[in-house]
Amino acid sequence: MTACGSKEEEPAAPAATPEATQAPEASEAPADTAAPADTAAPADNAAAGEGGTLIVGTEAGFAPYEYLDGDKVVGVDMDICQAIADALGMTLEIQNMDFDGALLAVQQGKVDMVAAGVSVDDERQKVMDFSSKYVDSTEVVVVNASQGRVGTPTFDELNDKIVGVQQGNIADLYVSDEENCKPEKIVRYTKFAQAAEDLKNDKIDCIVMDQYPAEELVAGSGGALKILEGDPLFVDSYAIAVKKGNQELLDKINPIIEKLIADGTIDEFFAKHTTAK
Repeated sequence: MTACGSKEEEPAAPAATPEATQAPEASEAPADTAAPADTAAPADNAAAGEGGTLIVGTEAGFAPYEYLDGDKVVGVDMDICQAIADALGMTLEIQNMDFDGALLAVQQGKVDMVAAGVSVDDERQKVMDFSSKYVDSTEVVVVNASQGRVGTPTFDELNDKIVGVQQGNIADLYVSDEENCKPEKIVRYTKFAQAAEDLKNDKIDCIVMDQYPAEELVAGSGGALKILEGDPLFVDSYAIAVKKGNQELLDKINPIIEKLIADGTIDEFFAKHTTAK
């Protein structure tokens, strides 16, 4: 499955971040932001799948997984969630918020699940549970096409550089680990659109992000940005996050996800939402 095109929105402010996913305070996040959307309590019967509303939290600035088409949130993850809701006989409600805010909302039970290109890692598994994995994520390095400050997609190349990441996501966690690299500064964004503008204007040296949205970002940059060629920086996997202990909901959604993988439906979702070539 490959992805590609540029579908981003203006940046919004980060929400309160749970301790298990919060990035270190030593680096900076952009100040030009707005608060995340409010979240409502999920339906009591969401886990049982007996009608009602299935509430999913997401961050619609991560094409092709989730992005805005007008005022509607669409994307691969949203198609997966719609397929889950349909199979359970439920109505899907999508709540668009900051990535960190979505992770906090599912921990607090304000949403039933989060689908936002959420990587599975040990720290997150302490505070939330995960569905079956539905895609492997390849992390790459995006640079300004006219500069050569970062030459190869390796952690050593990130030493003493100004590195942009999405706040709270897996790239943030990897780059923040001094056993991997020691950047001069890590700049954390709520939206990749703002990171792309800063990279074009040489305010940062690179962005570390998933290959699929990176291809979308580059395709929409008019040749200003490029992905460094070479092996991926690292590889991880995405899954749907649910509240810790909500095994009943996992037992409902896992067979649906596994069927979507087995019959090629998720591949079709990627083809539908891919625009970069």
